[in-house]
Amino acid sequence: MKLKFSVIVVSLNAGEELKKTVDSILMQRYPAYEVIVKDGGSEDGSLAMLPEDERVRKIIKEDSSIYDAMNQAVALARGEYCIFLNCGDYFYDELVLSRVAKETLKYKADIFYGDLYRRKLDSTDISPDRVTDFLLFRNVPCHQVCFYSRELFSKRGYKTKFKVRADYEHFLYCVKREGAKCRHMNITVSSYEGEGFSETAENKKRANEEHREITQEYLGKKVYLYRLLMVVTLQPVREKLAQSPVFSSVYHKLKGRLYGKG
Repeated sequence: MKLKFSVIVVSLNAGEELKKTVDSILMQRYPAYEVIVKDGGSEDGSLAMLPEDERVRKIIKEDSSIYDAMNQAVALARGEYCIFLNCGDYFYDELVLSRVAKETLKYKADIFYGDLYRRKLDSTDISPDRVTDFLLFRNVPCHQVCFYSRELFSKRGYKTKFKVRADYEHFLYCVKREGAKCRHMNITVSSYEGEGFSETAENKKRANEEHREITQEYLGKKVYLYRLLMVVTLQPVREKLAQSPVFSSVYHKLKGRLYGKG
């Protein structure tokens, strides 16, 4: 059977979270997919917890970073589309891949992206329908909801010099350099744990520095206008509302209505 999807999970001493993530993937009812677990050499027994399943491929090899591990995995992927889930993230339900497969049959796109459920906030972050330059500046859909054509990665993988924002840079590269066609799906793809690698205080600072470098490269002088727009539209206040356990659900519902999906 021709594989439609490669679901890639990178890990290093992730404990039970690795098994929970893989178990959530194996619940999918759609048959044509593989799970690639790229492990950097765990010593906590997490790999031994995984079920023996022909759909699961374990690749154990040293890597220099999360993004290096992702590059190694996608180079060995056999699916038509690839998605990356972090340890602790799950597919939203058992029909996600079935729904996405139907979208890929109806439409032609290089990147299909959906919506994200944030478990700790009990809210769904709805993505906009159109990928504009302003969206590229603000933030792109996270990799947990993006199905990339494997062909995009055959042209160029993640730039590992970016320690926190390589997935962001790669999305901009695909759209601005390769002319990748993107399509939003009205599908909640992933249940996101949050508070991951990119959300520590140290990495948030680095993420801001990398964001400035990346947007300058791909968007040029437009970044000055977009920074002004972020100030005028009270971006820091909106960010706090989006991350608040009290207001997050209401905020994202209002944003969904703004996108015409409420």
